[in-house]
Amino acid sequence: MNAEFVIIGAGSAGSAMAYRLGEAGAKVIVIEHGGTDAGPFIQMPAALSYPMNMARYDWGFSTEPEPHLGGRVLATPRGKVIGGSSSINGMVYVRGHARDFDTWAEMGAQGWGYADVLPYFQRMEQWHGHSDGGDRAYRGAKGPLHVTRGPRSNPLFGAFIKAGEQAGYPVTADYNGQQQEGFGPMEATIYKGQRWSAANAYLKPAMKAGNVTTIRAFARRVVIEGGRAVGVEVERGGRVEVIGASREVVVGASSINTPKILMLSGIGDAAQLRAHGVDVVADRPGVGANLQDHLELYLQYASSQPITLFKHWNLWGKARIGAQWLFTGKGLGASNQFEACAFIRSKAGVEYPDIQYHFLPIAVRYDGKAAADGHGFQAHVGPMRSKSRGAVTLRSGDPADAPRIQFNYMSHPDDWEDFRRCIRLTREIFGQEAFRPYMKHEIQPGAAVQTDEELDGFIRAHVESAYHPCGTARMGRRDDPMAVVDPECRVIGVDGLRVADSSIFPQVTNGNLNGPSIMVGEKAADHLLGKAPLPASNLEPWINPAWRVAQR
Repeated sequence: MNAEFVIIGAGSAGSAMAYRLGEAGAKVIVIEHGGTDAGPFIQMPAALSYPMNMARYDWGFSTEPEPHLGGRVLATPRGKVIGGSSSINGMVYVRGHARDFDTWAEMGAQGWGYADVLPYFQRMEQWHGHSDGGDRAYRGAKGPLHVTRGPRSNPLFGAFIKAGEQAGYPVTADYNGQQQEGFGPMEATIYKGQRWSAANAYLKPAMKAGNVTTIRAFARRVVIEGGRAVGVEVERGGRVEVIGASREVVVGASSINTPKILMLSGIGDAAQLRAHGVDVVADRPGVGANLQDHLELYLQYASSQPITLFKHWNLWGKARIGAQWLFTGKGLGASNQFEACAFIRSKAGVEYPDIQYHFLPIAVRYDGKAAADGHGFQAHVGPMRSKSRGAVTLRSGDPADAPRIQFNYMSHPDDWEDFRRCIRLTREIFGQEAFRPYMKHEIQPGAAVQTDEELDGFIRAHVESAYHPCGTARMGRRDDPMAVVDPECRVIGVDGLRVADSSIFPQVTNGNLNGPSIMVGEKAADHLLGKAPLPASNLEPWINPAWRVAQR
């Protein structure tokens, strides 16, 4: 089996690339270890806590014991299914802040500033939020990826946005448009009541059009001959075979599996590769390094009114919602329940938002394992630009072994200060007039937890990953010893090989990573095809004019 392009991973970036390459007439094979995304657990938005806990759809990775979190082991879900993590994520759609991409360019990813990437965000989107305010000029109208907003019919969503305004923060009609900073409606990759994953948006139409084939196999390594990638060694049906690529191999296997595959292919830190018996093809110590993520806390409050989703948190309630969704595609099953959000700055002197909020009208764990007793609501809050860095490394030279994942969460002292500030700013927001009709008491951390030491204890025990790992094959200048790919996504030191997924992010972006990961696939496809990039945009982002002197 061979094709012009062989892509490892049918995830967010891989599906977008397959679509664009196929559209241009190229023959493409996509290798995906996971299977079909059919069935209500993936396709029903409200069921989002299920697929990320199902071995059928998730790689089941977890971290090594995290030294700064008292040795806790945190789950690191990654999608093992067509659509990749876009098939098991929370469906929240955030592009990232304009300044994130300008920072990438400053870090050596030339041609990836905001002016360069905005046209790709516009090309990929079909945005349905215009009826409710927002920035049509900044958004896309004809792309494969449908982006919608929830109905916000629960009064708590409005209360959250109003409370932010009462606390002195801006309100934004479209955080994916000109102004990210502020409180406003949240956007989602949901269309007609269904999860609109990269598989639904890109991969299935690409396969239907005929140039793209997806095969189910386990990618072991990239085959490199004479310094050039010529194919991918896979295992399927108990046999090892090679799928040949006449033009290029692209690795888009996630920020966890991509560095593993590169290392098993001989690309990585030479000493580490030799220690695992892997022949060195390119000594790139940046492979697996620079691992970063977002952490968040769930600040939970008891509700004095029975208006939260808790009334559905039982077998009958879930069955009723599921049945309504199956028969009509409507109702609570058609939303991820993340319908209001905020991006704020933690202090004066911070140029653009560094704290994100997801608001949820129920007090529950993200993985759905435990709901607080009775009616409640919560905000997920966390800093956007942690200074802690970790690494993905090989456990052994055996492709069947999961890699070692060590984020080193909270290893930088600034992260503790940032999280304490997150908690105190959040309490102030929930203390506003808008929440008075609904506020009973604080469930967690609880009103008694006040001093820095008490807050740190709560953070250490309760902080959770937002599941935004990235950075493990970072993009940079070709003469940068820690860069893995150049600004055209080419692996430095090997011909015919590229990486395109969240691994190449030099720095984590503001918010959820699915949007920027798809954008990377869109832009990488143009590089693969040797096309001139889309013309740069001259639209400017809004930056709070008082950022130097005021926090809000």
